[in-house]
Amino acid sequence: MSTAITAPAAVAANTPYERSAGFWTGVLRKLARDPVAIGAAIVLLLLVAMALFAPLLTPHDPYQASMLKRLKPIGFENYLLGTDELGRDMLSRLMVGARLSLFMGITPVLIALVIGSGIGILAGYAGGLVNTLIMRTIDVLYAFPSVLLAIALSGALGAGIGNALLSLTIVFIPPIARVAESVTTQVRSRDYVEAARASGAGAFTIVRVHVLGNVLGPIFVYSTSLIAVSMILASGLSFLGLGVKPPEPEWGLMLNTLRTAIYTQPWVAALPGLMIFITSISFNLLSDSLRSAMDVKN
Repeated sequence: MSTAITAPAAVAANTPYERSAGFWTGVLRKLARDPVAIGAAIVLLLLVAMALFAPLLTPHDPYQASMLKRLKPIGFENYLLGTDELGRDMLSRLMVGARLSLFMGITPVLIALVIGSGIGILAGYAGGLVNTLIMRTIDVLYAFPSVLLAIALSGALGAGIGNALLSLTIVFIPPIARVAESVTTQVRSRDYVEAARASGAGAFTIVRVHVLGNVLGPIFVYSTSLIAVSMILASGLSFLGLGVKPPEPEWGLMLNTLRTAIYTQPWVAALPGLMIFITSISFNLLSDSLRSAMDVKN
């Protein structure tokens, strides 16, 4: 006896299985349709490429001084962006300076991301007395304004790249830890975490399998927004003489050394600040676009 197959069943039987796109695939698709995110990403990629290949692209030696060519305007002879107070090529120093500026902006956030996320996830998942002890300790550092804390730590440790990196890392650990603790506390009470706990899964397994995948996204987005702040703080420390030391080219330090030339060559003196602004605003725009793309309501 033969049975007839209904139309919907026949269509379902002949329809190939399509795997649904994952969360991060959807995020990338949203970013690809966002012109602001694409523009910011292109600017940042160009800056990174310029920093990586600076020795091959610089038209002059960024350390070679010439008192006869000091403070030349933009477009002077073979110096496209003029020269600084010691006659060094501004274009070459800006290109080489991108290395230190990006390094000083990104590295503290990455280190703080690892340490702060670990502290926040531990406090959020453990709860109770452990949460209270960890977060009240974090609040002691979080109570100070980031600028003042960075200056105080750098002043106590002394000038130098290593001390500046350590100071900025300490500054960014508390806010990242607070975000990680807040998100983890929300995820800890979800049904799938309770089900995993009821099935006998250990704390480490639950954190690794069920918690990390749901909390790292918001933490990463927040950390991305801190890169712009880190670049500004690092440039400020160099401007105050607490970061990179001369004659190394770094945008904040270049602003400091060129501040006396603001009345004679204002456009040349403003170039390092313009580079800091472009880089910072690009990181901010990319972070905002990433936050919007990760919003499941959109």
